[in-house]
Amino acid sequence: MNATSPLSTQAESNPNIDLGSPLGDALAPDFRLVNQFGQAMSLSQFRGKVIMLGFEDSECTTVCPLTTQSMLQAKDLLGKAGSSVQLLGVDANPDATAVSDVLSYSRAHGMVNQWDFLTGTPAQLKKVWAAYHIAVQVQSGQIDHTPALFVIDQQGRLQKVYLTQMAYSGVSQAAQVLAQEVAGLLPGHPKLGSLQSLAAISPQDPTAHVTLPAAGGGAPIALGPGKPRLLVFFATWLSETSNLKAEMTGLNDFRAAAASSRNLPQLVAVDETVTEQSQAAAVAAIRGLGTLDYPVALDSTGRVADGYGVQDQPWLVLVNAAGKVTWSHDGWLPASALEAAAAAHP
Repeated sequence: MNATSPLSTQAESNPNIDLGSPLGDALAPDFRLVNQFGQAMSLSQFRGKVIMLGFEDSECTTVCPLTTQSMLQAKDLLGKAGSSVQLLGVDANPDATAVSDVLSYSRAHGMVNQWDFLTGTPAQLKKVWAAYHIAVQVQSGQIDHTPALFVIDQQGRLQKVYLTQMAYSGVSQAAQVLAQEVAGLLPGHPKLGSLQSLAAISPQDPTAHVTLPAAGGGAPIALGPGKPRLLVFFATWLSETSNLKAEMTGLNDFRAAAASSRNLPQLVAVDETVTEQSQAAAVAAIRGLGTLDYPVALDSTGRVADGYGVQDQPWLVLVNAAGKVTWSHDGWLPASALEAAAAAHP
């Protein structure tokens, strides 16, 4: 991207996207691992293609799905020229390194045939992490790693490294920045299929009146001040790491309790559609969860998730009638615990 272009100027003041750090054309360290099909692969075998190489936790529910989507969307923006681009992931979870782990993640995110998600023994992975300066640590059972994505040119030279920001609304913008960088490395510098503003996108917080499309069709779902709500932010790819059907249908118990008590808030689930394979795939997956007695909204831009401070999936939020967040929680809880939280945080 031209450093003086209007888009670049917009992006420089946007905290939700990283414009990348140049790496000085150093040769990318080679490695040999196996992909989600158990096939041995080396980085050097992809010489002649531009590579997007992301380090991603195979069980991640936070930033990694944003990285995955930005990579996929960046390649899509290149159109036919995307055939000259290789998407690679390297597992950054020391506790989930089996081929089945990277295959499961790839399936959940619709990436089985879109990339090669590489893994190996813990010792092999540690060597790759060290070569690319990826910090990986486990704290209280949670994986924390450098959310890095590298662009490598056709000659195997490192061009830039990008750090994915925890901002749902920035996914498509990050994809455009990546695609622009890759296009500059491809013959003829192909134009992107579309361009959008790279200015910071305003989040939609609980004080804003917002309407979102309903997953089941019908009338849009309203959010904002006026009545208390319990919001459950989720994505259908959580089926990889939890019994999503059981968790979602279990929320019917809270909905039933709220229907018979004025002291419990309305329940609304919000699918983070911006991280899904597609809106159609998300809707189909939601229908497959069984009967849900509460509305499910689609957050296709991520602005609501950012406005409500979502940092993980699932993310639970209680909002009072004035539009103030009174409580939030990372992870699933049974209906009884949700009732207790609502009583303690009106």
